[in-house]
Amino acid sequence: MSPDAARRIALAAQGFADPRPGAEPGRRQLRRVLDRLRVIQLDSVNVVVRAHYAPLFARLGAYDRELIDAAAWTHSARRPRLLVECWAHEASLVPVEDWPLLHSGAKPRGWWRHYGRIADAEPGLVEDVLAVVKELGPVGAGTIERELTGPVARTPGTWWERSDVKKVCEWLFGIGVLTTGSRRGFERLYDLSERVLPPEVLHRTVDVRTAARQLVERAARAYGIATEPDLRDYYRLSPEVTRRAVADLVADGVLEPVRVETWRATAYRHVAARTPRRVAGRALLCPFDPLVWERKRTERLFGFRYRIEIYVPESRRVHGYYVFPFLLDGALVARVDLKADRAAGVLRVQGAFAEPGVERDRVASELLAELGVMASWLGLDEVGVGERGDLAAELRRL
Repeated sequence: MSPDAARRIALAAQGFADPRPGAEPGRRQLRRVLDRLRVIQLDSVNVVVRAHYAPLFARLGAYDRELIDAAAWTHSARRPRLLVECWAHEASLVPVEDWPLLHSGAKPRGWWRHYGRIADAEPGLVEDVLAVVKELGPVGAGTIERELTGPVARTPGTWWERSDVKKVCEWLFGIGVLTTGSRRGFERLYDLSERVLPPEVLHRTVDVRTAARQLVERAARAYGIATEPDLRDYYRLSPEVTRRAVADLVADGVLEPVRVETWRATAYRHVAARTPRRVAGRALLCPFDPLVWERKRTERLFGFRYRIEIYVPESRRVHGYYVFPFLLDGALVARVDLKADRAAGVLRVQGAFAEPGVERDRVASELLAELGVMASWLGLDEVGVGERGDLAAELRRL
């Protein structure tokens, strides 16, 4: 198939071929996005808005952020929790029912696995952390540290190292004994997983091969069309596990191998993927949006080379600190370096750059309109445009 057809498949799978809801989105629209994406990445950077809020804004427009807060961090008999935190792509929110798949052994343990050495050497520390969480949870790591390392430590005669307490919390979170019961601001408040997850989820066991197959199928459905490395990256699975799962899904007729012109590797199309004739609409994509988080795939799909420059020294940044690609009618046509100046009530466009060959007047007009929607959603009064970038002057004029 043509690269254009592959791009339309990918956009439809991610929800960009559907119009945004006319009325203010509710829980039903939220669930529809979550069912598609399956993974909402978390990140601490708050220069515009926390990363987990942005993918829903890109697909739904202005929505009440309390929707996702309630889905992830509150629970009631009338409205059970929809999402739970664990390691998926990175630290992420995933549907509650996917928890057993990610703790089945199909996904390799992450960087926190090295903290298992502390747990092995100091089993008493693990017991003490769990005792504090059981008594006080949901509770932050800082409070746990104070309980176990302060002048009147909870365990008589024990002086645990503060850093070791945090590391053990991360390890227990990684292996699924603890999860996030709630958040205070962006601080993770740990709780026992058994108090957060329903028993039928917590105690469901899935063998590695079945779990890998289901995770890769979810990735394939979310992407529509993807190479094996693309599918592997969605949940950060190992190559051997992913290749076997892809082979199983091809044999079962769930994935169809296809050749996309200009792609070097074989692609796999999910049988449920649709190919719209055209994709219309616009969206601002944060650096952690699933459509663009795998940079090689972004370049392959859109001819758009994208790098996050947060950790690049300012003098060496090309486009800016926190850059949002701008999607318009199925193409990535521009990028903007954004900052929410909350004190001044301004969404600041610190740099604006058009892609080669785009119709700049229309791109600037549509971009400014979307920036206005974003500013209003964030509770900011206006949009302010700086001078960096070849699109900045046109935005200022408008």
